[in-house]
Amino acid sequence: MRLILAAALMFVAACTGKPSLEDPVLSDRKLNLEEFFDGELVAYGQFQDVLGTVRRNFVVDITGDWDGERLRLVEDFVYEDGSTEQRIWTLVKTGEDSWSGTAPGVIGTASGIEDGDRFNWVYEIDLPIPSSDGETETMRVRFDDWMWLLADDRLLNLAYVKRYGFDIGTVTISFEKL
Repeated sequence: MRLILAAALMFVAACTGKPSLEDPVLSDRKLNLEEFFDGELVAYGQFQDVLGTVRRNFVVDITGDWDGERLRLVEDFVYEDGSTEQRIWTLVKTGEDSWSGTAPGVIGTASGIEDGDRFNWVYEIDLPIPSSDGETETMRVRFDDWMWLLADDRLLNLAYVKRYGFDIGTVTISFEKL
């Protein structure tokens, strides 16, 4: 019975609506990643599994540097259990509204599209995950990040996370320029 219920919940979760670049733009703001992420930022976030349980909280201090050709983001994560992680992204603008990027752990190249006040960023990554024995394992997941510029100094990010093609949860992050 539990297996049937779990399968039904996963099916319902897989059918939920997700953003699309076909959705109407709801504001006249224009997101420019190179402007928003240039400088010091702080982000607050959480990972919520597909059943709605919050599994991890974190704070990220971010230093961004746009040199006219590439955007470098140094992200220093601190999780609720005190563990830390650093991820360093290198993003390159590949067109008027398109980006590509790399970071340690990212499989291949991430790609993204800016559209009005939003940005869609897609990539696969070997994500470090703490195990029950205190060690760290990696889990290969696919992120479908959606970001919306809420104000000149605020950005909301909702990331859909999949493993083996199945939704496993979402990451919600609020970015603030300092």
